[in-house]
Amino acid sequence: MPILSGQIVTAGQLNRMQPRQFSAAATSALSASTTYALIPGCSLTLPSTVANATWTAVGVFDCSVTTTHTTNLMVGRLVVDTVAQTGLAIHAMDTLDRDTVAMLWSGTFAAAGSHALQLEGVINGAGGAGAFQVYTGFTVTVTEPV
Repeated sequence: MPILSGQIVTAGQLNRMQPRQFSAAATSALSASTTYALIPGCSLTLPSTVANATWTAVGVFDCSVTTTHTTNLMVGRLVVDTVAQTGLAIHAMDTLDRDTVAMLWSGTFAAAGSHALQLEGVINGAGGAGAFQVYTGFTVTVTEPV
């Protein structure tokens, strides 16, 4: 909603004009398996005071490959209110290495209230071993409509 000339602006409108930023970082490593699992410490519960608040998330995955497998991938994803987002952070497991992989997501909270966001990790096939290390984390910026 635009602010019109001569309109009396409320404190609530001014508060919503400022984007709010939230961050979470891994508290311990996650040994990846073939089933998606929450990366420890990488979860947030965010408030939105009005419907249609937009959000942008940047996830950084610290991937450590301990057993190579040429066809497997380490995959990181963002889950928002129990819905997995479509973008994936992907790391090939063809070399014993440790790399940082990032992904950017965005969306809209359709309703006001509390929203749960979390990073999860998986290895997409059997035969490889790796971990999402403690430098994994994400930042979310929420902007609410005035």
